[in-house]
Amino acid sequence: MCIGIPMQVIESGPYRAWCEDSDGQRQVDMMLVGEQPRGTWLLVFQGTARELMGESQALKVRDALKALGEAAEGRPVDYLFADLIDREPELPEFLKDSGGEMK
Repeated sequence: MCIGIPMQVIESGPYRAWCEDSDGQRQVDMMLVGEQPRGTWLLVFQGTARELMGESQALKVRDALKALGEAAEGRPVDYLFADLIDREPELPEFLKDSGGEMK
């Protein structure tokens, strides 16, 4: 299984970019997404940028990945999902039929 890591471009060229995540900086292959301006968020798989993402989405993915590590250590993770606490779960639209029930 391959896990995508959200990274932010700090310096970009046509084929490679220096990007940063919570673990530091590294070069990323940009062949699939093209040269991007500084500050762009990317989803990076095994050193290759595969898609562009917004900051909000990137931070949610980063929190989810952090939660995996925290949970593996037996630490609480609720603080990483503040937007989900005290809220009823909802199905995404593509899983609902016209009556609002799961397909």
